[in-house]
Amino acid sequence: MGKLLCDPSGAAVAEALPPSPAPVPPTPLISWAAPAPAPEPSTSPTGWDAVWALEDQQRRRLNRIWERGVVWKPSATPGEADASLAPVVFRLDHGGEVESDGNCLFTAARTAAAAKADARELRHRAVRRFNEVYAAAGDGDRDAVDAAVRHLYAPDLKAGWGVHVVQEIKVLAPKAERDALDAAIQELVDIGIQREIAAETIYKERCIAVNNGDSWAKYMSISGSADDEHDIITLQYTEEGLLTIDENRDGRAAAFGDDIAIECLATEFKREVYVVQAHGADAMVDEDNCVFFLPHRPRGEICEPPIFLFMKGTGSEF
Repeated sequence: MGKLLCDPSGAAVAEALPPSPAPVPPTPLISWAAPAPAPEPSTSPTGWDAVWALEDQQRRRLNRIWERGVVWKPSATPGEADASLAPVVFRLDHGGEVESDGNCLFTAARTAAAAKADARELRHRAVRRFNEVYAAAGDGDRDAVDAAVRHLYAPDLKAGWGVHVVQEIKVLAPKAERDALDAAIQELVDIGIQREIAAETIYKERCIAVNNGDSWAKYMSISGSADDEHDIITLQYTEEGLLTIDENRDGRAAAFGDDIAIECLATEFKREVYVVQAHGADAMVDEDNCVFFLPHRPRGEICEPPIFLFMKGTGSEF
């Protein structure tokens, strides 16, 4: 811009001056994002309120466990100081339900451990782990396993009635021999023997009893698919005698996972597996003791945090 000067003669002279720098624009205001609306308080923070078939005292206890957390201390490896391992606190939330079929343990464990294998493959891996351990075990350990299997699937029907109203015996029928078994049963029926008594006789004589480690591996391999080699036959007894026989005609019955299978899964995952169980009111226990944890440690090192499986009579949760 120009600057106007006056000389004595009164003539106006315009003196050109360098332009002034443009004014610095004002610093823009910092705009803050609007705060996210606060979530409405949940009436069911843990999800346990949505689990059906829980009694009130079980639900209250599980909610308190969620609030307080569960402390787990990693096991020290050889040469490592136990005091150097800091405990970890887990908050147990309800992760979802699985189908209440014979594969529920393996389905829940697969989801809880984020395993890539499907439930059937996970079942077979657990059986392979068992076979490795059983084959390498000494006579005393094998005898202990056999006794545990007999207790579960081939109990002595002369005992146990003070605890159980109904006891079950499991036998395995080769799929390829079902027609021959049916023909043998019919032969006994034709000579006047009652159908259930005839079936009990043939199944006990010609099927595989689940009474040791080798037969347990065959039993636990059964997932209820057409590819299984055997069908599960279940004979139910009361103290008075035979109650009924589940002949599993469609071959869809699967072997429910037991404590032996859970330990095999723990070994496969290299993680401890805790089964969380809830006692009902009929167990006559107070609320503080109606939920308990059953630990299953892997055979070998522990490389990852544990997984927790909540189980009830109609299926499994994780």
